[in-house]
Amino acid sequence: MNFELTDDRRMLADTLSRYLREKYPIEHRMAHTDSSPGYSTASYLDLCELGIGGALMPESCGGFGGSGFDIAVVFEELGRGLCLEPFLSSTVLSANLLHDCAPGDQQHLISALMDGTKTASLGCYEPASRYTLNHIECSASANDRGWVLNGRKSQVINGDSADYLIISARTSETVDSETGISLFLLPATNSPGLELQHYQTVDGYRGCNAMLSDVVVPSNALLGNTDEGFAVLEKSIARGVVALCAEALGAMQVCKEMTVDYLQTRKQFGVPIGKFQVLQHRTVDLLIEIEQSRSAVINAAGHLDADRATRERYVAAAKNLIGRAARLISEEAIQIHGGIAMTWEYALSHYAKRLVMIDHLLGDTDHHLQRFSRFSADALNQQAV
Repeated sequence: MNFELTDDRRMLADTLSRYLREKYPIEHRMAHTDSSPGYSTASYLDLCELGIGGALMPESCGGFGGSGFDIAVVFEELGRGLCLEPFLSSTVLSANLLHDCAPGDQQHLISALMDGTKTASLGCYEPASRYTLNHIECSASANDRGWVLNGRKSQVINGDSADYLIISARTSETVDSETGISLFLLPATNSPGLELQHYQTVDGYRGCNAMLSDVVVPSNALLGNTDEGFAVLEKSIARGVVALCAEALGAMQVCKEMTVDYLQTRKQFGVPIGKFQVLQHRTVDLLIEIEQSRSAVINAAGHLDADRATRERYVAAAKNLIGRAARLISEEAIQIHGGIAMTWEYALSHYAKRLVMIDHLLGDTDHHLQRFSRFSADALNQQAV
């Protein structure tokens, strides 16, 4: 199999890399972490104008990419630049989900999400669900005005600044059933009964918890068919996991490069500390972990359009490996650097925080280990039959 990028993807990666290198220094990021909406709207529009939004969406809705490898190429560069902009929440998770559910009905909004003039966030987790997508207590009941939503959603990435929210709610069946789940689109502002509790995560990104108390939405707020939202939701999360794994890969690369540069310039006893064999061995360990992570990202991206069992098995394997590798690389890079690695002014601390946080987004290492075991066991049982 040829793992080299196509000419179009290589051009996209080079363009994005050049922009981030010239227009998105770490000081630019720091200046916007505490601002509203928590990222640079100007940078977001610039990146969308470069075609990043279109690269994350299929041609059938006006994009020019949307495959697993397109997502991986974009997010590896975004990870290297430590971008705050909401491509994960608004494009990968939300716009693609809208396209899967109701491409014709929502084309105007999908186009606005691609060009950055509107943003959206996905609320699919709840306080009692942890990372389990099918554990949904939030309810939606039909009435003469449309639908009435009640419940709570947590870990809504960039939900504090989004124009729209996509909410998963139970319309039938029991609380843990994979059937009976529906998806609804509603404005994030001016929705009576909707309350958002904003917070900032340790890595400088934003999120919110959403409380819905008798929130009334019209009938056309329903995305797709009633009770059939789980499959679409699960695939959307799989795309998000691939994006996060690729982002972590880019961030790990930067950590390794900064560490190697530090080893070559920091001196003790009159020689660079990179001459010490024990530090050379630790650096080789970083390189091995990164190469394993790259293989896992390629594997997950290549199986993103496979059947459910195959897709989820490879996606879970990648997220589990990336979570463990990212933690190791963060710890090793900080230890090799010493105290300077923990200062606000030095970029490494921000990369390390992001890598730690990525492990907890869309399922941590333990959660995905369980999913990998589950789908691997199902595959073995099918082979036995």
